[in-house]
Order: sequence, then structure tokens, then C-alpha cells
Amino acid sequence: MEGKVVTEGINNVSTISSESKTSKMKKQMKKSGPLYVLLLPSIILLVCFSYLPMYGLIIAFKDFSPALGILGSPWVGFKHFIQFFNSYQFALTIKNTLNISLYSILVGFPLPIALAILCNQIRISMFKKVFQVTTYLPHFISTMVMCGMILIFLSPSSGLISNILGLIGVEMPNVLSKASFFSSIYVWSDIWQHIGWDSIIYLAALSAINPTYYEAATMDGASKMQKILHIDLPLLLPTAMILLILRAGSLLSVGFEKVLLLQNPLNLAGSEVISTYVYKVGLQHFQYSLSTAIGLFNTVVNVVVLLLVNYMSKKLTKTSLL
Repeated sequence: MEGKVVTEGINNVSTISSESKTSKMKKQMKKSGPLYVLLLPSIILLVCFSYLPMYGLIIAFKDFSPALGILGSPWVGFKHFIQFFNSYQFALTIKNTLNISLYSILVGFPLPIALAILCNQIRISMFKKVFQVTTYLPHFISTMVMCGMILIFLSPSSGLISNILGLIGVEMPNVLSKASFFSSIYVWSDIWQHIGWDSIIYLAALSAINPTYYEAATMDGASKMQKILHIDLPLLLPTAMILLILRAGSLLSVGFEKVLLLQNPLNLAGSEVISTYVYKVGLQHFQYSLSTAIGLFNTVVNVVVLLLVNYMSKKLTKTSLL
């Protein structure tokens, strides 16, 4: 009898607890209702443009024909993946993509941090504002215009740099026709365009540092460089690691538009990356299944790299996305 009473008591407590959780959730939903309404269009767009198109990924495992449709096309398994792995373009596109991507990370990742620290050290308000605006503005130049500027500046016959070098009797080579120069042109022009914009988040992190740290360091006689090394950089590390993890997640996703606009038959050996190869295979040669298989392979590798870098960051710096 006592056991029955105890069991009924436990059931009543669990029922009351679940009812309280439900009522609490309803109150929270009612309180945050307008915020969910504002979020709804973004969720709809995300579902329509990011999740529903995933249905089309199955054509990577089919011999897709527009006449038969996605469901009517025959299954071929991993045929298109094997075809890509065995093609002569596989090693070339992987090498070029990794070359540009790793080059961008090694050079382009620390420079925004350095720029943010430099800007944070500027004490003249007017000069600081002018400096920030000057470094931010190139970010708003479109990719098309940016590539046009690069072609004009680097033209061996009428380019700005060629004319300047001509004044001192130096002939400029056609760097855009050399495959070995392509990665440097891509990376350094990208850094010039985005370094100021990428430094904004680091400036925000620096502005959130407690001023008492600097006051204590000043009292101890620390120099500016010592403050940077022992206050700024350690407190910027969590933000930097999160951004590094996100950047590592797009290791094989080099910008398609800029590469395609700067690409020509002479530099193709150094400029053919996965994204441009997918475009040519899918839209120019109408091999939809093969292009989907290559894109799916690219995405899987990016996800694996993202998870691996996130795990390593969590173990080494205690900072991760999850």
C-alpha cells in the first residue's frame, strides 16, 4: 500500500513538473512571439534555398538525363566520383585549390589582427577614423570591378605599374599569363580588398577588453609591445580561433567569380580550381551528374576539415564552435 502511494506521488510530481515546463514554454513563446515572426522569413529562405535543393544531390549517384528527370534517371553508384578521381584534372584542381586556399589563410589570417591592433593603438581620433574608412572602402568594390582594376594595373603594355616601371627603364612581364604568379595575384589583391573589413571583428574584441588590464600593466611599467603581447593577443585568441575554424571549413571553396574572371588559357595550369572546373563540366559540357559529384566531394571534405580543426582547437585552446 505504501509503495502504491509513493508511486502515485512520483507520478503526480512528474505530471506537475511537465505541466510547469509546458506552461513556462508557452509563456516564453508568447513573450518572444514578435521575434519569432521576424525570424520566420529567414527560416523560409533558408529552407527554400539551402535544404530543399539538397534533394538534387542524388543525381551525383545517377546518370542524370533532363528527359528522364531526377527520379527516372538510372542509378550508377559512385561512378562519377571514380571518374573524377581518375581524371587528369583531379590532381591539378586539388593542388591549385589548396595552394590558393592555404596561401590565403597563412597570409590573410594574421594581417587583419595586426591591422586591428595597429588601429587600436592610434590615439588621434580624426586620423583613426580616416584610417578605418580608407581600409574599409575596398571591401565594397564588386568582384567584376576589382578584376577589371587588376587587369588594367597589370597590363604589360598600358598598365599603371608597367608605365611606372617604364620611367626607370624596366620592362614589366605579363604576369597574368604566368601560372606561377596567379595565386599571389589572387591572394594579395584579396587581402588589399578585405583586410580592413576583416579587422572589424577584432577591433570589437579589443574594445571589449577591460581597461583595468592596461592600467595595471602601466603601473607595472609595461611597454606598448608588452601590452600587445600579454593583453591584446591572449584576449583576441578565442575570437581568432573561431574565425580560423570557420575559414578552415571553406578550405576547398576558393572564390569562383574572381578566379574565372582572371583566368585565361596561359595561366590555366595555376588557376583551374574545383569551383571553376565544376562550372565548366556542369554548365558548359552539360555533365550534370559529374559536376554534382565533384561539388558533393568538395562539401564533404570541407565538413571533415571543419570538424577536425574544431576538435583540435577545442583540445589545444579550449575554444570551439560547440
